Amino acid sequence: MAPAVVRKYLVRGRVQGVGYRMFAQRAARDLGIKGWARNLDDGSVEVLALGTHRQLDHFEGELRLGPPAAEVRHVTVEDDMTPGVRIEGFHIR
Repeated sequence: MAPAVVRKYLVRGRVQGVGYRMFAQRAARDLGIKGWARNLDDGSVEVLALGTHRQLDHFEGELRLGPPAAEVRHVTVEDDMTPGVRIEGFHIR
């Protein structure tokens, strides 16, 4: 089994009020990814995801597309180095 990786995504554009977090949740569940998505005060969406490199690469592609009403302008990706992170399911915060 491939090792698990934790990545953090910061998604900018028209991503609040358009079902973006629910879209991310569905994509994550379809891919077997754990984590969460939340709106930030600046209008962006932050996503934390736990999965294999392959799962997360595919997930990133989905995040860059977003739901039909969204307009994703920029996605920042960084590996999260939090040791021993435990994540169950994928939740909207």
